[in-house]
Amino acid sequence: MSQLVTRPGPVRPLAPAPAPAGRTRLAAVFGAAVLLTLLVAAVHLTQGTSSVDVGDLLRLAVGDGDEAAAQVLVGSRLPRLLAGLTVGVALGFAGAVLQSLARNPLASPDTLAVNAGAHLAVVAVAAAGLSLPALPAGAVAFVGGLAAAGLVLLLSVGGAAGPARLILAGSATAMALSSLTTLLLLLFEESTIGLFAWGNGSLVQGDLSAVGQLAPVVLLCAAGCLLVAHRLDILALGDDTARVLGVDAGRLRIVGTLLAVGLAAAAVTLTGPIGFVGLGAPVVSRLLARRVAGLHRHRALLPMSGIAGAFLVLAADVALRGALGGQAGVDIPTGVATTLLGVVILIWLARRHRDSGPTRQPPAARPAAARSAIRLGVVVAVGVLGVAAALVLGMLAGDTWLLTGDVLNWLHGRTGAAYTFVLDQRYPRVAAALLAGAALAVAGTTVQAVCRNPLAEPGILGVTAGAGVGAVTLLTFVPLAGVWTMSTVAGGGALLAFAAVYGLAWRGGLDSDRLVLIGVGVSAGCLALITFVIVRSDPWNTAKALTWLSGSTYGRTPAQVVPVTVALLLLTPLVALARRDLDLLALDDDTPRVLGVRLERTRLVALAGAALLTSTAVSAVGVIGFVGLVAPHIARALVGGRHARVLPVAALVGAILVSLADTLGRTVIAPAQIPAGLVTAMIGAPYFVWLLWRSRTVGPAVR
Repeated sequence: MSQLVTRPGPVRPLAPAPAPAGRTRLAAVFGAAVLLTLLVAAVHLTQGTSSVDVGDLLRLAVGDGDEAAAQVLVGSRLPRLLAGLTVGVALGFAGAVLQSLARNPLASPDTLAVNAGAHLAVVAVAAAGLSLPALPAGAVAFVGGLAAAGLVLLLSVGGAAGPARLILAGSATAMALSSLTTLLLLLFEESTIGLFAWGNGSLVQGDLSAVGQLAPVVLLCAAGCLLVAHRLDILALGDDTARVLGVDAGRLRIVGTLLAVGLAAAAVTLTGPIGFVGLGAPVVSRLLARRVAGLHRHRALLPMSGIAGAFLVLAADVALRGALGGQAGVDIPTGVATTLLGVVILIWLARRHRDSGPTRQPPAARPAAARSAIRLGVVVAVGVLGVAAALVLGMLAGDTWLLTGDVLNWLHGRTGAAYTFVLDQRYPRVAAALLAGAALAVAGTTVQAVCRNPLAEPGILGVTAGAGVGAVTLLTFVPLAGVWTMSTVAGGGALLAFAAVYGLAWRGGLDSDRLVLIGVGVSAGCLALITFVIVRSDPWNTAKALTWLSGSTYGRTPAQVVPVTVALLLLTPLVALARRDLDLLALDDDTPRVLGVRLERTRLVALAGAALLTSTAVSAVGVIGFVGLVAPHIARALVGGRHARVLPVAALVGAILVSLADTLGRTVIAPAQIPAGLVTAMIGAPYFVWLLWRSRTVGPAVR
């Protein structure tokens, strides 16, 4: 969490209450906000799939409407409107409280993984075959969201922690939780049918019962937030000042987090996780507070954030149905629209982030003492043996277990039809896993060096999600497209996303924190587009896209392995030639310039190479996370920080990790399969947690 820096000296009193003129202006702003929200709500009531229009609603209002219009209003439109209002208020309050507690403008139920934790809890209950009423389901969501938020807040604190650290901790935790959620959706497809669209925030309601049960919870939690509003004003002055003024900062954070998670859990239970409203609504309110006296106080800021949240949810829903028709409101989650809006806000905030200058390299990434050539040779030899063992195990294991003799006979063309079929299907999967793992590891090593952030990985460049947009779109609209078409489209999407991230992050130079924040934003936007494509085209057939997005080698052919092979053969030597420049980039901005390295050109070339490696890996095996994060760390721990040593070892480690994850995923519950990306997430997430915890307690915090 970013710390408020205060000058020594006497404690300054809080700002005086606004003058009568200021109060009048504040009241006028609140009145205008309420009026705008009511106008959007009125428009919202006129939209839908039925033929009930404005005239029918006006006749109902004067008591002259027909029964059919009344049924549509009470059974469909009014529940949807009230759900939007309830969720918007809940997320607005929750986001404002979390930002104040963390003193971080990027804190929200999304960035703290509250929504992801609550979503996982609700899906787990559905997968178990339980159907809970709204309040018990809300309690389950509360437990999941609280656990996730507590973990992220615990991991993101540190002596020099900044917004990028919070985003990294939250996004990685959310990625791990979302992987578990996706696993449950795939394994229990019948029990969880329809939860994919709901998992992106849908306002569709069958009646008023859920709103009636959860709205009082939202009101109670919002009232609790208002009760601690004055303490939040004092906390904004800093922990030491708050302590002098009699506010227990630790207790306040616990109470505030419980209230915020309760609000977010109620919202998730009602409509699923609606993205970025908890970020955008408080940001809009804080911008208004710069011009309106008294709005910065939490007794005004919190209600304004709630109103802004309701306005954003309803406006996004109105825009969605206005642009695509009433049926779109049923098919397409409202959370897709709010996420795209929130991404714009996140990128805007990131571009306002100032470059804090040269950054000291954190301990996790600092080059270790040089290891001996003998040690390097031993590690490489063991790595090669490990790759060979992973290759053999991958060929032998699966729903049909084979013997090494069967593989040898197959190589000589002496196996029967059954074993020949099995091995012909299996060897492209093993090759794809090994090569994609190596490509992701090399890309991750490059990204960590350029960003000088040992917690970075290729996904923060938007490359993975961009490739996903291209591939899922092609799978949806051209299902019979060839291998090279798939690779070209996925690679094009990846490069477009990378170009957007790099271009938006450039502001008189490339600040690594800004690159991380914008990369996360672009990735979220791409994932929203993927959801849009899936639910718009075939909402009842999400398994194919989910499997691909989870990183699966299922159905791979030899031709699909060629692009990643070519990328490795061409780009890995180029990265290896730039090993000295990567060593210098990992230090700071000044040293490379002094030694004659053309900093920006080197960064661009290195990141473009990482983007190409990642895009070809994604086209071969789908989306696999954490490999680009974990493999470079293991390599540095084994052979030190010099990239001449790290690159080959990381490639070997990445190949082993993905191959073993793929073999494990298609063996443990055979004939069913767990996508390799979900297995790597379950392995990589605990390792990431350990890295964050280690960087929290040892040396400077990771930026």
